[in-house]
Amino acid sequence: MIHLSEPYAPRPIRSLGLLEGDGWRLKTYGIAYRRDTPRPDLVGAACDAAARVLPLPAAGDGRYGVGFMGVHDGRGHCFVFVDWWASENELHHHVFVSPAHNPDELAEVTSTGLSACVWDLAVMAFERDAWVECVLANPAGPDLDAYLSRRLTGEV
Repeated sequence: MIHLSEPYAPRPIRSLGLLEGDGWRLKTYGIAYRRDTPRPDLVGAACDAAARVLPLPAAGDGRYGVGFMGVHDGRGHCFVFVDWWASENELHHHVFVSPAHNPDELAEVTSTGLSACVWDLAVMAFERDAWVECVLANPAGPDLDAYLSRRLTGEV
């Protein structure tokens, strides 16, 4: 039997802009429980976590230097996922978690198998569709700038 701590409720997903550095361009999303956007200290910690896992050089070895990051200020924990595209259709995915009361203590948990929650999956589904439309199936050819300009904003 599943015992829910509370029923499902939509959460806001907001674009936090483009994180750029060391040749990387990551669309950054904020997801939050009972607030409009994640707390600034969590966003800062997420940027630091991304810098630790993004391989260098950004473009090369099958990578294009583009991807996305989710910063989820959740009910009991904070979640961050850092994703980048490589080898045409592959997504590399890293996950970090911290206690909600200490958002800047993100620890990488990728090896545990934890991938995403239902709100995070909405971002990942959107990003998958944007990649297919702008890069893989674009009649004019792959367009990374068009991909980077597509952003999800709403309540999911």
